[in-house]
Amino acid sequence: MVKGIAFYKEGEHVHEYLLIKSVTKGLASNGKPFLTIYLQDKTGDIESKLWGCTTDDEANYVPGAVVLAEGDITTFRGRNQFKIRTIRPATERDAVNKADLVMAAPLSVDELNEKITRYLFEIKNPVIQRITRALLKKNHRAFFEYPAAVSIHHNFLSGLAYHVCCMLDMAKSVVDLYPEIDKDLLYAGIIIHDMGKLEELSGVTATSYTLSGNLIGHISIMVTNIGKIAEELGIADKEEVLLLKHMVLSHHENPEWGSPKPPMFKEAEILHILDDMDAKINVMTRAIRKTRPGEFSERIFAMNNRTLYRPSFDEHQSEEGPESFT
Repeated sequence: MVKGIAFYKEGEHVHEYLLIKSVTKGLASNGKPFLTIYLQDKTGDIESKLWGCTTDDEANYVPGAVVLAEGDITTFRGRNQFKIRTIRPATERDAVNKADLVMAAPLSVDELNEKITRYLFEIKNPVIQRITRALLKKNHRAFFEYPAAVSIHHNFLSGLAYHVCCMLDMAKSVVDLYPEIDKDLLYAGIIIHDMGKLEELSGVTATSYTLSGNLIGHISIMVTNIGKIAEELGIADKEEVLLLKHMVLSHHENPEWGSPKPPMFKEAEILHILDDMDAKINVMTRAIRKTRPGEFSERIFAMNNRTLYRPSFDEHQSEEGPESFT
């Protein structure tokens, strides 16, 4: 049984088929070129270096390529790294399926679609429902396949839709507890808040930022798209359109996180809280799953470079792999 790259410990030997997630070229202090390669399988990814790389290496080792890599696990500044001893591109004779190396949400596309559709039907405000339904219909296939990020949180197949489903389930509990909250606004804001990532990100595998993603970003992209859909539907002058734009614009809360405006009504603030909460829970859960009971995790960049402690009595999660991700 393959262990999974996320679950190797320092000093262990690796000999596995892996998918190249990203590659950057650099120059060592001796002037020789090297490649920084992030390798991944279903369990996660790891940084590696290919020293003294050749032009053939640059041509062979590109994002989306499958390789057979052998080496050892080391640590640097509290994070695991893969010290490559040998590496070669996979061939047809290796009979390895790229899809088997891609991390995916624990729910199928059909299950995610069914769940989000149920919440969509609960939106009664006609303006809010028309905009949300139109945006979802326009982006339907990509919405249920794309990750929610290049790295950090929900960066796996169907990660965006899974992130939305988790937030919707949390929002339902919040609405039940505080019935004065506008359910229509909150549910719609959750469904569309990250939809701009379908233009910000390049695709499902070997995901990177597009030109518009780098220059504009998913928040501004989505605010523009809401306006376009509202114009097409003939409802651009409705207040609900402005409120939905604000929810997208403010869901990161702070300018340094990409939001030019802070949340300025209840539903916008709740959207930000649920978004931040679900992202952090996903990051922490994945870090803890590859940490032995009684030990600290590797440093987590998204959590201010903190390490997390896994209690010694926490034996309910397998160390062999993340059971809720496939």
